[in-house]
Amino acid sequence: MSNLPNVLVTDFDGTVTRNDFYKLVVERFLSPSDLGPWEEYRAGRLTHFQAIQSIFHRIREPESRVLELVRDMQPDPRFPESVAALKNTGWDVVVASAGCAWYVSRILKEIEVDITVYANPGEYSPGGPLNMFAPNDSPFYCPETGIGKAKIVRFYRDAGKTVAYAGDGFADESAARLVPDSFRFAKSDLAEVLDQRGVAYHPFSHWSEIADALLNR
Repeated sequence: MSNLPNVLVTDFDGTVTRNDFYKLVVERFLSPSDLGPWEEYRAGRLTHFQAIQSIFHRIREPESRVLELVRDMQPDPRFPESVAALKNTGWDVVVASAGCAWYVSRILKEIEVDITVYANPGEYSPGGPLNMFAPNDSPFYCPETGIGKAKIVRFYRDAGKTVAYAGDGFADESAARLVPDSFRFAKSDLAEVLDQRGVAYHPFSHWSEIADALLNR
């Protein structure tokens, strides 16, 4: 664990990046009907992990084409410099993703950012699919999402860190509600849910805006 006193726990797809991996997969390689597992999740008949795992398992493309799609997730161009600036002022950055480490790690390597990542393990088979596995041996395992984002927040909070959280999805709510209002950042579906619950947060459009807000405190 880092010795820095503060930790920003951040979602990845749609938060660090402009686009979600699973949405690009459906748009380019599958059909709208292949979003069925996501609708089942929203109806409470599948877990978030089962829905995403099922969508990834429908991919049947050469790995080179899928890697092209990964590059089109478009991480915030200022992400590397923002992470460095945060670290220089006592903030560590940790990715907590209910997606797959297979693509998260590739993007971070491409943009030369070295940070801790908690994401569901996976591997790409020749010609597909992308197999995503439940991290059963992780202390942060959660049946609902694979990687339990709330467990990660609690881990750093219990270690005496000041914790901030940033996310954009339904699966981010429980983690986001564990941090103080002034350290909660949300957009898209997460922002909608928090609005409905009357929970305060800082809105953002690009990840670097979160870093700017923390740096200017």
